[in-house]
Amino acid sequence: MVGMEKIEVAGRTALVTGANRGIGRAVCARLHELGCRVVVAARDEAEAREVAAELGGDALGVALDVTGQESVDRVRERIGHADIVVNNAGVLQDRDEKASTMAPDLVDRHVAVNVTGALRVAQAFLPGMVERGWGRVVMVSSGAGAFSTGLLPWAPAYSVSKAALNAVTLLLAGETRDAGVLVNAVSPGAVRTRMLPTGTRTPEEAAVDVAALATLPDDGPTGTFFRQGKPAPW
Repeated sequence: MVGMEKIEVAGRTALVTGANRGIGRAVCARLHELGCRVVVAARDEAEAREVAAELGGDALGVALDVTGQESVDRVRERIGHADIVVNNAGVLQDRDEKASTMAPDLVDRHVAVNVTGALRVAQAFLPGMVERGWGRVVMVSSGAGAFSTGLLPWAPAYSVSKAALNAVTLLLAGETRDAGVLVNAVSPGAVRTRMLPTGTRTPEEAAVDVAALATLPDDGPTGTFFRQGKPAPW
């Protein structure tokens, strides 16, 4: 973060969801450079393994569907623990919909991945973080979920889900505030990915912002929303 000390995370285990491409893939590369044991998680195990093979070292590719409890449990059993969790998996499938006419099922799909999925993964690894007295949870959110800048009328279900993810961030941060665990959300901005081909930022640029929250000092902020390296209003 801007003007904030970073800590050494070499040897820490970092789990990144939705990591087979885009921001997630770039975050894996960044954390790998910092010396983390990176767990590349994606619904497609072959793609996850491919990314892990490119990273080399002790990087591991695993199949993970954040909407399934059994899938999350299998990953937890396999890797044992995670010191850093980056909840990056997300969907945006409601472009040009209207809140007044969109199907409620469309909201359900966005919430299942963007909110409940992130919560499910966090819940799986937070107890171990609290027990060890150290952990970082990073929620990849969006300005679309921030009331300070206004929700996106052309992506209403996505906006609702990201606003809810921000609420989850605050609630988890409040529970773990004195346990050595920092839980924060970050808006990476308009990143050029399959989800947003017109984005102006590269995944690598966004990864710097995301990874910075994984390397916050022990007295760093928690329950905070960040945009491009700076705290921002919810």
